[in-house]
Amino acid sequence: MTYKLAIFDLDGTILNTLEDLADATNYALTQHGYPRRTTEEVRRFVGNGIRKLIERAVPAGTPEEEINRVHQTFSAYYQQHCADKTRPYEGILQLLQQLRAAGCMTAVVSNKADIAVQPLCRHYYDGLFDYAVGEREGIRRKPAPDSVLEVLRRLQTDASQAVYIGDSEVDIQTAANAGMDSIIVTWGFRDRAYLESQGGRRFADTPAEVYDLVRGMGKS
Repeated sequence: MTYKLAIFDLDGTILNTLEDLADATNYALTQHGYPRRTTEEVRRFVGNGIRKLIERAVPAGTPEEEINRVHQTFSAYYQQHCADKTRPYEGILQLLQQLRAAGCMTAVVSNKADIAVQPLCRHYYDGLFDYAVGEREGIRRKPAPDSVLEVLRRLQTDASQAVYIGDSEVDIQTAANAGMDSIIVTWGFRDRAYLESQGGRRFADTPAEVYDLVRGMGKS
């Protein structure tokens, strides 16, 4: 089918943010005397928001109040350095331009803090999203459907007319919880075999394949 709205995850889907996330994680850890993590470890830790990233990165048994301090250090650093090494995935800019030219609305829902989501979207894809939302106080993170449902309300679109595009098991669950279809990309932070084991059914290996699926021209 052809969708009226394409909602994108951010990290691992439209932007490769891994190096900046790893740098911020290691800055926060070392500032508090904890061992550094490898980039591959950070890759496995992301997907459920910054708080969960920090909980996974600190040593097991770290007290709650210390996790809070590491989280605060991370947030302050990342707000200033979220675009140092981050880059768009090849073909995403053209994908968004093509979707909008075809009359499809576009949006972003991310578990990244909203104070980072907004500037990143403006910096790399200015004017190419009808709405973008990140993690905020009092709103449940993905895979809860809250932010996706907010986008649907804002853009006056039914879930049956929208598709969620992401790169992780969290995105698969988010789409299911929101009652909408999903497209899972294979260039992000998880491998395809794992995503298939988590319920992924429709995959795209390139942005061009995403376009075909959104416009009803790809494999179902």
